[in-house]
Amino acid sequence: VQLQASGGGLVQAGGSLRLSCAASGRTFSVYTMAWFRQAPGKEREFVAAIDWRGRTYHADSVKGRFTISRDNANNTVDLQMNSLKPEDTAVYYCAANRGGVTVVRRAYENWGQGTQVTVSS
Repeated sequence: VQLQASGGGLVQAGGSLRLSCAASGRTFSVYTMAWFRQAPGKEREFVAAIDWRGRTYHADSVKGRFTISRDNANNTVDLQMNSLKPEDTAVYYCAANRGGVTVVRRAYENWGQGTQVTVSS
């Protein structure tokens, strides 16, 4: 599956953004989809994931502020980000794996190109 992320931009602290990831391929619905992010000088970290049944898992750092969702009919996975903080600034990547929900980066076989999110204070 090929992935294309979009929706990043510049927003003030407290604001919202919605990221979207479009996937190609007829087997999208069987994949676990996830969002990771990477800030300058830091490791890429897990943000949220959703499995084929719609079960979700969010990192503690974003729980209550971010929500992952998917639309299997349109092959998309979104990340709604509310109450954004400057520390959310990063390049956000969508990823796919054929296994279950995991926070382990190397478990994800397919990656999108990333979209920049910048939160100003």
